[in-house]
Amino acid sequence: MRIEAVLFDMDGTLLDTAKDFFSIVQTMRIERRLAPLSSETCFREHVSRGAQAMVAYAFSLELDDPELILLRDDFLARYDVQHAQLTGPFPGILALLERLERADIRWGVATNKPLRFAQPIMDALQLSSRSAVLLCPEHVEKSKPAPDMLLAACEQLQLDPRQVLYVGDDKRDIDAGRAANMHTVAVRYGYIVPGDNPSNWGADAVIDNIDEIDALLEAQCGC
Repeated sequence: MRIEAVLFDMDGTLLDTAKDFFSIVQTMRIERRLAPLSSETCFREHVSRGAQAMVAYAFSLELDDPELILLRDDFLARYDVQHAQLTGPFPGILALLERLERADIRWGVATNKPLRFAQPIMDALQLSSRSAVLLCPEHVEKSKPAPDMLLAACEQLQLDPRQVLYVGDDKRDIDAGRAANMHTVAVRYGYIVPGDNPSNWGADAVIDNIDEIDALLEAQCGC
C-alpha cells in the first residue's frame, strides 16, 4: 500500500529538545553553587528516559532519593517557561517536511511528551498548522510502546496503519509502530541510551540521516 503519511516521535527524532533540558539543569546547578556539567553529550544520553532520569543524572542522585522529586518538579516548572528557547528541528527535518508536503504526504507527531509541553513547542516552531496530527499521552489510555497513540493517529488521518510510516529514536517507538502494523524506521542520530543499538529493535529500516527517508519512501513503500 502506498504510504500516505509519516509520523514522527518528537524528542530525538523530529526535534532536538536536549539543548533546553541541558540549559535548565545547568542553571539549577549554578543556583545551588554546583559546578556546571562538563558534557552536554553525556547528558543527552539520558534524555529518552524522561525528566526524572535527566535530573538524577544532573545531580548524581539515585532514582529513589527523596530530593529527586523536588528537583524534578523544579525542572518541569522551568521547562514550562523555557520549552523552545534552544529547541529546533534536527538537520534536514524542515527540508524533508517540505518534500513530504509537496508530495501530498501528510505528516504528524506521536510522542510520549505531555501535551502541555508538546503543543507549545509545535506552536513556537510554527509547525502546528502544518502538522496533520499531534498525539500525546493525554489522548490515549496507554502510551508507547503500546500502539494506542499510533492507531488514534490513523483514525484521525482516516488511513489504514499500513499506509503510515513511523519514525523514532527509541525501541518503544518501533515496538509501538510494529504493534500498530505500520512501517517503521529507527534513527541513529537521536537520544540513544548507551549500549543500545537501533539495529536490534526490529525496525523495517535504520538510518543515520533523515534524508534517507526519501529513498525508503520510493524504494520500499512505493511512493
